[in-house]
Amino acid sequence: MIADVTVHIYRKNINMAHLFSTLKIKDTEFKNRIVVSPMCQYSSQEGFADNWHLVHLGSRAVGGAALVITEAIAVSPEGRISHGDLGIYKDEHIVKLKEITDFIHEQGALAGTQLAHAGRKASHELPWKGNAQIPSDQSNGWKSVAPSAVPFKETEEAPIALDKVGIEKVKADFKAAAARTLAAGFDVIEIHAAHGYLIHEFYSPLSNKRTDEYGGSFENRIRLLLEIIDSIRQVWPATKPLFVRISSTDWTEGGWTADESVELAKILKDKGVDLVDCSSGGNVLAPIPLKPGYQVEFAEALRKTGILTGAVGLITESKQADDIIRNEQADMVIIARELLRDPHFPLRAAHELGFDEIKWPVQYERAKWQK
Repeated sequence: MIADVTVHIYRKNINMAHLFSTLKIKDTEFKNRIVVSPMCQYSSQEGFADNWHLVHLGSRAVGGAALVITEAIAVSPEGRISHGDLGIYKDEHIVKLKEITDFIHEQGALAGTQLAHAGRKASHELPWKGNAQIPSDQSNGWKSVAPSAVPFKETEEAPIALDKVGIEKVKADFKAAAARTLAAGFDVIEIHAAHGYLIHEFYSPLSNKRTDEYGGSFENRIRLLLEIIDSIRQVWPATKPLFVRISSTDWTEGGWTADESVELAKILKDKGVDLVDCSSGGNVLAPIPLKPGYQVEFAEALRKTGILTGAVGLITESKQADDIIRNEQADMVIIARELLRDPHFPLRAAHELGFDEIKWPVQYERAKWQK
């Protein structure tokens, strides 16, 4: 009876924005508000996608998500977190990625990719092999780069502080990666500017000790991100969505703050960024107050600037996800671990919320729940 009442309530308010309402961004329409969050698989060789990535990403498209985003995909070899990361730093990477985007599109979903550079958190072993940094003089290791020669951990090898030539290379790498992203058939680019990777390292005062135009003030520390956006804009069509993932706070005194994220969101909106994916942490070792939906408050705060936002972080239940949209805390819900556990979470959530009209793959229709 409780379930019936819940369904009645949701149907009564069906004209409100909800988890299964459409969302149009520029020329792109998202069939619902569920996004598959980038989740590293550490299963690539020399940056190439393979059948694991096809099945992993394709199954989430089959499962009903509106947008399926690849894992963080490196714009350069030195920008990989590990030797098992996907890459988009050479044209040969395009072929398999195009096969994957074609399959995602066949399932009625959109394909996104998260362009990334790991910065000082590069050159690490695979998680199931310990996740430790691999020294640059060892097999599968390389020298990492960062805004300043400050390692992520004191026990790790210090990165090389980027000079002006190095910064120009980073921007050129993002631009070239965006052009390959277009050729591979992706609908959405998300710039990875979170979790302690290179762009986050620049805007956080905890890792950026520079005294030039890329360090010091808020305006200087966000400069690289803004210049990367400009570089991507030269090749990425203005009609296609551009997202940015940020860490909304460093969770540490003296670090990047939620208030600075709000100010950044205003600037990103003016730069033509369509949505901010609001994550947090990752630049230094810090305690994070984990609880269901613990980062939703950041998405809600940034949304008040007028930019679209995505909520992420321990979102595991259908009603929880739907409430975020209904309460206007975010415009999209970006789900990670729950979609690892259940690739068909969107189909299940639609049933639990009473939206049984969601389209199922014809091959699976005989398994639909009965009304």
